[in-house]
Amino acid sequence: MLAVPFLGERFDEFLDQEMGKELLRFTTAGSVDDGKSTLIGRLLHDAKGVYEDQLASVKKSRINRSTGPIDFSLLTDGLRAEREQGITIDVAYRYFATPRRKFIIADTPGHEQYTRNMATGASTANLAVILVDATKGLLPQTRRHSYIASLLGIPNVIAAINKMDLAGYREDVFLRLQADFLALAKHLNIPAAQCIPISALEGDNIVARSRNMPWYSGPTLLEHLETVPIQPSSSIEAIRFPVQYVIRPDSTFRGFAGQVAGGAIQSGDRVTALPSGQTTRVRSIVTYDGNLDTAVRSQSVTLELEDEIDVSRGDMLVAPDAPPLVSRAFSAMVVWLYEKPLELHRTYLAKHTTRQVKARIARIRNRVDVNTLTSEPASGLEMNGIALVDLETSSPLFIDSYRRSRATGSFILVDPLSNATVAAGMIDEDLSERSAARISRKGGRLAGSPEAINPQERFKRHGHLPAVFLISNHDFVAESAERALFDEGFETIVLDGDQIPSGSVAALLHPLWSAGFVVLFVAGSIPIATRRVLEMIARDAFFDFVGSEPSLNREELERRILARAESVRLGRTSSTSGKAD
Repeated sequence: MLAVPFLGERFDEFLDQEMGKELLRFTTAGSVDDGKSTLIGRLLHDAKGVYEDQLASVKKSRINRSTGPIDFSLLTDGLRAEREQGITIDVAYRYFATPRRKFIIADTPGHEQYTRNMATGASTANLAVILVDATKGLLPQTRRHSYIASLLGIPNVIAAINKMDLAGYREDVFLRLQADFLALAKHLNIPAAQCIPISALEGDNIVARSRNMPWYSGPTLLEHLETVPIQPSSSIEAIRFPVQYVIRPDSTFRGFAGQVAGGAIQSGDRVTALPSGQTTRVRSIVTYDGNLDTAVRSQSVTLELEDEIDVSRGDMLVAPDAPPLVSRAFSAMVVWLYEKPLELHRTYLAKHTTRQVKARIARIRNRVDVNTLTSEPASGLEMNGIALVDLETSSPLFIDSYRRSRATGSFILVDPLSNATVAAGMIDEDLSERSAARISRKGGRLAGSPEAINPQERFKRHGHLPAVFLISNHDFVAESAERALFDEGFETIVLDGDQIPSGSVAALLHPLWSAGFVVLFVAGSIPIATRRVLEMIARDAFFDFVGSEPSLNREELERRILARAESVRLGRTSSTSGKAD
């Protein structure tokens, strides 16, 4: 009878011990056929991180590329195409634990085509394992992945000199490659680099020390992974709390949910809400398991504030005495992830912490040649390209440099049309003061820009020309069409023609047209004079749907409006005075 509580206590102790272990996130990278998947498979196998059914499945696999009893790469290459081709295509995440630490591995592709996948897998890593084939030496992909590791601020890098069995386990081969890699790491300002001679296939220096290389006295791969210091992803000690969601279950509670991105938050701490600038104190820190006295970096909590201040999703609670930069212009290193090349001045969506704003890349300062690690002038950026660029946003972001904080120094760019992630960015420096210095007022006009803004400039900013659509007075049609246009990236607005005097139509429409808007003019009855004003202002970008509406349902009408709108997105319009078919 006494054994049950004893077992329960032992189990609770075991859970506490497991929960208290440090977590190391690391990524693997290297060229094709360097043996990344084999290395991870061997590490999982020798560290007892593979279930018996997984091992049995690999042993029975008909796709076996190894000469030994087990093809360790099959433990990580999960996609059918990966198994058949013998390459890694997507990022494979694996978890395992030892008595000393817990680990999350990101096994990333080695082919140049999938460099963007490597950047994705390494974005949250504390350490990078870069494989070097002992028979080939440092290759362009080795330099490419080392550069990305340094760019992403990964503090620890291991050069695993693999296939030492094929090099005869020769010490001189290892020493030569070690010197080459350490020179590369020094050039890239990688803080800590370690070289380990291994054979992933044979298991040398992976978990157990190799008998074939008695001349090597350093740690095995697992020993290094278990003992390397885990540095925080942020050097900022001040409070950074991006608000993800406002929780208000009833009138007695109003909380702000999010993840602590910097510093530690305690009950009673003073915080300032950005962008409003209002200051209050933290009343309580609420979690599902109860209230906390302190919330630390990377912890997800809900904050209850003492005062009713204006805070919503995308805002940030910060330390009043050490706030982040509030900026609409900054430089950043970007890795282009999309098949379509970068378009300068095109409007993208920038997602930074929990905030989303419109953004455009105003200038490419230089592009990085990862083969030579030099910078070169560029006017465009293709997929997998890396460049230093200047960005401008429609609303301010609350930023720190990426060197100080990954959370508040990173962002992604999204194509508003396809909703595809097109780039990942690391903020370098704020350009607000430089922008302000360039814009000095002289005689009521902006110095350096005496010419009026022309339609082509607005087209570059918005990504489309202005247009006017005339539709019948159906609120649900107008609202549906406006939402569809807005979701497709158009600057659009609905005007209720029945509420506008005929003599005021031109005065109201002119500034909207000049600003580049797509206007949905909705009215029950359209006087001839009003129609002529619309036609005169919009000319060949006037689309009249009134006559065709009775024969169209809402979905078809919306589809035709979007089809016409695409012509102004492409900068092409056709005369549609009269009726739009």
